[in-house]
Amino acid sequence: MSQLNILMVLTSHSELGNTGEKTGFWVEEFAAPYYVFADAGVNITLASPTGGQPPVDPKSELPDFQTDATRRFAQDETAQQLLAATLPLGDIKADDYDGIFFPGGHGPLWDLTEDQHSIALIEAMIRSNKPVSAVCHASAVLLHAKDATGTAVVKDRAVTGFSNSEEAAVQLTDIVPFLLEDALLAAGAEYQKAEDWHAFAVQDGLIITGQNPASSELVAEKLLGHLDG
Repeated sequence: MSQLNILMVLTSHSELGNTGEKTGFWVEEFAAPYYVFADAGVNITLASPTGGQPPVDPKSELPDFQTDATRRFAQDETAQQLLAATLPLGDIKADDYDGIFFPGGHGPLWDLTEDQHSIALIEAMIRSNKPVSAVCHASAVLLHAKDATGTAVVKDRAVTGFSNSEEAAVQLTDIVPFLLEDALLAAGAEYQKAEDWHAFAVQDGLIITGQNPASSELVAEKLLGHLDG
């Protein structure tokens, strides 16, 4: 089998609403899937709306949130250099990739949700029968994507993403531009969730989503399983 090409798309947004605090992508949600793919011999390409170094959510670098994958990433100069040089999303063509993965963090709520390049990429992947995966807040990238008939890609599909109760637990309910669970339900999705902070991932056809940071490896494994299937 020829080598798989997976695209990972990260946020370029760094401002946490009008709080003056920083946001971005959640390190574990990038690092855990990255190593699932890398260890399987996948060719990984990284992209973001503006290209270059995507902003890291500073909270995701706190000691409490470190995992084997984040510690490995902290020692991995090759991966760090790759991350510092993400390609601009506008330069990416769906034809070049077998699957796509969106790491979360709060950043995507502000930029990738509305990003026309990202939406077009998701729609092109689905049309080509290629899987689209996202974890945590990154499930928001699916909200405005439509299938060939003009129907929302999440309509009547089982999807998950960061829950209202998890958002309340991190005290950002009033800061985020929208609540992801509510937005997915409003788009016609069959939203599913496990208990707060428990690993949970669901696949419905070409769409694979995970609920929270603990789910990122599960989503990556489901994406690989689909591609190897």
